[in-house]
Amino acid sequence: ECIRNRWEKAKPFIEEVFSVRKKLGLPVFPPRDEEGITCKDCGNECRIGEGRKGYCGLVVNENGKLKRLLGTKDEGLFTYYYDPHPTNCVAAPWCGSSGVGYPKFSLFPHREVGYYNLAVFSGSCNFFCLYCQNWESWHQMISEMAPKLRIRELINAMNDKTTCACFFGGSPSTQPEFLLNFMKLSETKKEELGLKVFRICIEDSGNFSWHWLREIAEHSLKSGGGIKFDLKTSEGSKLNIALSGVSNEKAYENFRRLASFHRKRPEVPFLRASTLLVPHYIDVNEVREIAGFLAEIDEEIPYSLLAFYPHYKFRDVGFTSRKFALECLKVCKEIGLKNVKIGNVHLLV
Repeated sequence: ECIRNRWEKAKPFIEEVFSVRKKLGLPVFPPRDEEGITCKDCGNECRIGEGRKGYCGLVVNENGKLKRLLGTKDEGLFTYYYDPHPTNCVAAPWCGSSGVGYPKFSLFPHREVGYYNLAVFSGSCNFFCLYCQNWESWHQMISEMAPKLRIRELINAMNDKTTCACFFGGSPSTQPEFLLNFMKLSETKKEELGLKVFRICIEDSGNFSWHWLREIAEHSLKSGGGIKFDLKTSEGSKLNIALSGVSNEKAYENFRRLASFHRKRPEVPFLRASTLLVPHYIDVNEVREIAGFLAEIDEEIPYSLLAFYPHYKFRDVGFTSRKFALECLKVCKEIGLKNVKIGNVHLLV
C-alpha cells in the first residue's frame, strides 16, 4: 500500500535497494543523462553519458558514439543447452511440442518425446527483479561478460532432433540483433537439416524496442513459435518499479501491438502471458487488472499464474499459498479467460 499510495516516501528506500546493481558494474536505474546519446535497442531507451554504460551493461558511450560490446548480429552474451520435450515451458500445453498445430507446426498429434528444445539463455536484462529466479546465472554472465556465443556456433547446435528454440534469461530483448539474425539463419539451417518444423519462441519481460520486436514477431509467428511476456504487475503500476526497477508501460504497449500477429494464427496461440504470485506484493486486484487486460485482447490467450519460490532479495517472503492461487484462478475465469492455469503447483503451501 505504501508503494501504491505513498510513492514519494517509499521511493528513497526503493532506490537504496537497487543500488546493489553497482556491484555488477551497472547503473542503478536506466540512465537519463541530458548530454547523453539515446540507445533505441530496447524499451528503456537509455540516454548514455560519455564513458558510461546503458542499463543492460552491453552498450557504452565511447568518444561520443554508442558502442555495443555484445549482442551484435554475430556475437552475443548467451549460453545454451538441450532441453528434452516435454519441457517445463510455461506455454507447453498450448505449444507445438505438445502436438498443438499438427501437422503444420508439430511432428506428431501428441508430445514430441525424443526431441529437444534448444534453450538459449541471455546473460543480460533490462529489468532487475528483486526475486529473480535466474539471478545467479545472468549476474555472473554480465559481470564477467562471458561466455561469448558466436551466431554460427548456435546455428550449428541445431540438429535433426531439435524441433524448437526458446530464448529466455535474463532478457533476450537486450540483444535483439543477435536474436533476429539467428531467426533468419535458422531458416536456411532448417532446410539443410531437412527439419519439418523448427519453432522459435521468446520468453521476456516484454521491454522490447518495437522496431526490433515487429520483425522478430514475424519470424516467430511464421515458425510456429510464440512470444510469452511475464506481466509482473498491472499496467503502469508503481509496483513494477519497486519490484523490477523499471516501468512496465512499454511491455503493455508491445503486447497490445502484438495482438495483430496473434489473430493471424489461431491454431497455435502466438501470445502467452504469465504472472509470478509474489506474496505480500501481487494481490487479487493486480491479477484482476492483468486478466482484464488480456481478456480485452483475446479471452483465449494462455495465462499462467506461477507459484513463487523465495529467491535472491526475497528469500524471506515465503511461498504462494494454495488458497490465494485458487482465488486468483477463479477471478481470471470469472473475467472470461479460457486458457488459464496455475504453474509450479508443487510449490504451493
